Amino acid sequence: MGPFVEPAVIAPAGAAQQPTAGTRPRSYALIQIMPALILLGAFFVIPLARLFGLSIEGWRLDSYVRIWSEGIYIPVFLNTFKIAGIVTVLCLLIGYPVSLFLATTSKLWRTLGFVCVMFPLWTSVIVRTYAWMVILGRNGILNRTLLEWDLISSPIPFLNSQLAVIIGMVHVMLPFMILPVYSAATRIDPELPKAALGLGASRFRVFLEILLPLTLGGVVAGATLVFVVSIGFYITPALLGGGKVIMISNLIEQQVRELLAWDFASALSVVLLAVTLIVAWASKKSVSRWIPA
Repeated sequence: MGPFVEPAVIAPAGAAQQPTAGTRPRSYALIQIMPALILLGAFFVIPLARLFGLSIEGWRLDSYVRIWSEGIYIPVFLNTFKIAGIVTVLCLLIGYPVSLFLATTSKLWRTLGFVCVMFPLWTSVIVRTYAWMVILGRNGILNRTLLEWDLISSPIPFLNSQLAVIIGMVHVMLPFMILPVYSAATRIDPELPKAALGLGASRFRVFLEILLPLTLGGVVAGATLVFVVSIGFYITPALLGGGKVIMISNLIEQQVRELLAWDFASALSVVLLAVTLIVAWASKKSVSRWIPA
């Protein structure tokens, strides 16, 4: 006898085929994401469309022309980008070695380190800013310490300056640089640096040819996040700058609160959003082009 062949089961005509988990119709998936789409539309898309509509009220571009034609607004944009760039560089210089330390140290030191890194995120921005006002004030902790040590003869005006704004912003943004770099550093095989050192490579060459390329993705992600958030800072420049350091967000608030120029404030916001999108796009391009897979 030949091998037994199981007879095929023929479904009756007109019987509906039951969809499996992998063949569910697209309408089912659309129903699942519908609440998220409604939420995004109500709280993100519609406000942005309203903002853009205010900036071109009457289908005129007068507000945008005013930004570029009047000479007092471009310096504010440039100053904002400069401060955001300085904050990004300082966060990178401070956060990169901290991230490598946390990724390679013992569990105890890693736990203590993360407590110190995450503590600013658990504290209100206003509280942190007022703490820096106490430290950097004319009669603050720093000036009193320098005077007691006879390092200065009169108090240094740290407060209400660009330096104070940068210090406060670096304190706030530092965790946003450390966490992406740490995430990239933990994916590095710890045997790679040891093998390179064993083959005679110097520590600087190990860093330059192994650690830096493998953590570049985290560096780009952290730098993008820090820069994008920094150009929209409001509370820290307003309090630590004392009205002497004007950033784009402070200018927008001034236009709305004091001048009631909603159309011009909307145009400034749209330009700020466009800059943010350009930075995010450039970051994505740099990741795909320069960073090894």
